[in-house]
Amino acid sequence: MHRYAFVGTTLAGVQVKGTERANSRSDAEIALYERELRNLRVTEKKSLLRYEISGPRIKREHVMHLSRQIAAFLRAGLPIIDAVHSIGTESENSSVRRMMNEIEDGLRTGERFSDALDKFPKVFPEYYRGIVRSAELTGELDTALGRLAIYLERDLESRRKIKSALIYPTVIAAMSVVTVLVLSIYVLPKFEDFFATFDAKLPLPTRILLAFTNFIGQWWWALLAGFAALLLIGWLLLRFYPVKYARDAFLLRLPVLGETIQYMLVERFCRVLASMVSAGVNLPDAMAVATGSMRNRVFIKRLNGVTEQMLEGQGMADPLARTQLFPGTATQMLRVGEETGTLDTQLEVTAQYYEVELDYKIKKVTALFEPAVIVVMGLIVGFVAVALVSAMYGIFNQVEI
Repeated sequence: MHRYAFVGTTLAGVQVKGTERANSRSDAEIALYERELRNLRVTEKKSLLRYEISGPRIKREHVMHLSRQIAAFLRAGLPIIDAVHSIGTESENSSVRRMMNEIEDGLRTGERFSDALDKFPKVFPEYYRGIVRSAELTGELDTALGRLAIYLERDLESRRKIKSALIYPTVIAAMSVVTVLVLSIYVLPKFEDFFATFDAKLPLPTRILLAFTNFIGQWWWALLAGFAALLLIGWLLLRFYPVKYARDAFLLRLPVLGETIQYMLVERFCRVLASMVSAGVNLPDAMAVATGSMRNRVFIKRLNGVTEQMLEGQGMADPLARTQLFPGTATQMLRVGEETGTLDTQLEVTAQYYEVELDYKIKKVTALFEPAVIVVMGLIVGFVAVALVSAMYGIFNQVEI
């Protein structure tokens, strides 16, 4: 049973407030209606403790499914209020359920769907709300939501590919670190006590390894404090725009990885811009929203300059080429779209092209990253093994002599 706070009016016109226990919001509304209450506004109520341990955050997957469901309901002829109500009632995610209930309340008070979404900027990005707002004006909300669902699905697929590509080298690195720590913390101290019983000179690798482990054992607290201080300083510095800009510029200049990031941003920019232009958003507004969807400050700064040049009548392809952030293939495709009046189509084609190129780049980064991690970790573990084995042979040889 859930608790619901409600506000309503009696048949005599007196406003009343209170709480009602029910299995769902619909059951609560029915029970209150049977008590002759009208103009109801019912919201789920939770204690602080229950709110902390429940209510998972709304992820991008949820937004994708919501978009697809609402689009399907609208195509079937269901009013937007009923579609939102149905999704809120059936959702197993308590955060999604509460959000849909609030959106439904806003719709019942006369708000547009886009206005209701504006209350949740962390869930629905600016480009999402901009496309919905434009689609409401053109009467193609179902089409726009369907396109948004497809875009979100492709974006999630790209993220999954990147995460899956990093899983194997991350596991190898973690296992290697654990192995070294076990050897250093539990194995080496026992060997050190064993070596101390012999008045023998240890080989250089063994002395280096023992000195390192002794240093870690004595000063681990200082190392942890220093690491925490570096994280804190880094966090404080990244609050300043110049530092963020320098970090983003550095990432774009990295070999292999920088080009992968560039392709990812180009693909996202073209995908968002194509969705907005197809939804009927005018190009300057679409450019502003697509620019805001970028996570890289270098892209944002230079794309803002592109918008200014567009307003001066210079078009889009040439200013994009002058940013030196967009590959020649992308600008050439967009130039064709401008000249033939098929910019939305060319943006979608460009996004698809760089989606394939991005897959290739991710595989290339993974192919370089995995051997590098294995070689580095192998060298570390190998050095530990050589230090131990050489010490054993050295001691045995000296004892025999």
